[in-house]
Amino acid sequence: MASNSSLLPEVVRIAEAASARVLEIYETDFSVDHKADKSPITEADMASHHIIVEGLRALTPDIPILSEESANAPWDERRYWTRFWLVDPIDGTKDFVNRSGEFTVNIALVEQGEPVMGVVTAPALGEVYWGLKGEGAWKRDRAGKTLRLSVVEPPASKRVVASKNHLNDETRTFIEALGEHCLVQAGSSLKFCRIAEGEADIYPRLGPTCEWDTGAAQAVLEAAGGKVRKLDDSPMEYGKEDVLNPYFVASGSWYEPGGA
Repeated sequence: MASNSSLLPEVVRIAEAASARVLEIYETDFSVDHKADKSPITEADMASHHIIVEGLRALTPDIPILSEESANAPWDERRYWTRFWLVDPIDGTKDFVNRSGEFTVNIALVEQGEPVMGVVTAPALGEVYWGLKGEGAWKRDRAGKTLRLSVVEPPASKRVVASKNHLNDETRTFIEALGEHCLVQAGSSLKFCRIAEGEADIYPRLGPTCEWDTGAAQAVLEAAGGKVRKLDDSPMEYGKEDVLNPYFVASGSWYEPGGA
């Protein structure tokens, strides 16, 4: 069985191939459809999905794949998955449709309920993030420069990264309780990545997300020294029957629930 460190470069390559196709579509007059839950979907979501799934199946035919765009594997099958790929072909489709640039392509490897490898690309921004448990996290920018990532201890005024589309009353109350702060706006899984690279300090998510929305970026953040915890300070769990996540807080290593 190939080691995770040997798989990682190929997973980055697969994510970049999907990102290139997504960017091609992004630069056209694409159409937008809607799923049953009213969320938007474009041909870019499906193109990215197919490139990633085909690439991962060729790379690791023995590891099952759960993607947002094929999330129909029955629980009676998934419950026995101890190691699987978790894919969000485009996180932030609303940002894609609105052409904000803040959408991402996400691939995570989950082992025993924990995301241990993550690759996040931001096609329109030319950014690629990757992280591996026990080995660290990195970013390659638009200029091709690769930097090792590390979270930072927060200043007195904490930089709170929040969703532009999901800033609800519960989240505002949480943020106010942090004391002196400033808001850093970011879309999709880039919110985790901004903390991983030291550009933000904390991301409270007191609203619905699914496992594929968070797995890859959580792996990057944790590999950079940060953490993602439920509100009771227990770890996030992946591979559940219900793919919805509980509320959580992503942060540097400094944050402790109840005493920011």
